[in-house]
Amino acid sequence: QLQLVESGGGLVQPGGSLRLSCAGSGFALDRYDIGWFRRAPGKEREGVGCVTNNSESTKYTDSVQGRFTISRDNAKNTVYLQMHSLKPEDTAVYYCALTTWTVDAMCVPTPEVYFSWGQGTQVTVSS
Repeated sequence: QLQLVESGGGLVQPGGSLRLSCAGSGFALDRYDIGWFRRAPGKEREGVGCVTNNSESTKYTDSVQGRFTISRDNAKNTVYLQMHSLKPEDTAVYYCALTTWTVDAMCVPTPEVYFSWGQGTQVTVSS
């Protein structure tokens, strides 16, 4: 069973930083591209970004470009989402998921092609 567990969420002030973790359990994460997604209250699930299995490619949605960075440590079977300059509109439950679907060797943060979703971790940006 492919299980992902997110952690690292919490309450942070605007302008602050958080690092989320996505740990794989019972399987090798390095076979898969990983996507990060979020769902804000009353909104649809949104792709935040993704990283290929070999870390050669990352992609981000426009609203987080330059503020968020996805990295992975395959030795620790973990993928990270480093978030800086957080804004109230970043408030959401953040999820990670797996995919083997790529376009021209690049990952795409499209939720429909991802599976084995984690349970999510809440990020709240508020003063």
